[in-house]
This record gives sequence, C-alpha cells and structure tokens, in this order.
Amino acid sequence: MLRCLGLAFVMTLAGSGVALAASFPCEKAETPDEKAICTTPSLNDRDVELAVRFEILKEVLAMGNRAQLQDDQETWLKERRACAADVTCLRQAYETRLKVLRGVFSEFAKQGPQ
Repeated sequence: MLRCLGLAFVMTLAGSGVALAASFPCEKAETPDEKAICTTPSLNDRDVELAVRFEILKEVLAMGNRAQLQDDQETWLKERRACAADVTCLRQAYETRLKVLRGVFSEFAKQGPQ
C-alpha cells in the first residue's frame, strides 16, 4: 500500500506539470543551504526524495506520530540550515534524515493495511 501511495504521489506531481526539482522554488532560494541544494544535482535529488517521503508519511501516520514527524522535520531543517553552503555537510544531513524516513517507511509497510 505504501508503495502505491508513493507512486500515486509522484504521478500526481508529474501529471500536474510540477517539475521534480527541489522541494522549494529554486528561483526564490535565499539561504546558502537552499542555493547549494539548487545548484548541486545530487542534493536536489535527495531533497526531492526527502520531500516526497515526508509528505506521504504525513498523510499515513497517526496524529501523534504525525506531530512528532513534523517536529523532527523542523529540527532537521535548522540543522540543514546550519550547514550553510557546505555540500559535504548538506549531503550528510540529507543521508541521516533520509535514513530515518526510510526506516519509518519500512516499519509502516511491515504493519500492513490499517
């Protein structure tokens, strides 16, 4: 079910004409971390994956878990911002956060249909 939701989300984005680029409009990037994400394809790809996983999890998790997910994301965004334009730092921040989100996905998928 989770895979279907992920595929449906990506297809919706593709069908709506939304380009799969950074999770924010690069033309409005202001902070050093945002600018680095927009100009570094590997970071841009990680940003898209993270945004898709985050949005899907927000929809499928129970309310208490959803609030924790949101709080953790806000904390992570502060950590990402602290990297400024340091691509190595940003790459590590994304890998760490994606590992967590992938783990949540995996646990949710093991639970089966709700």
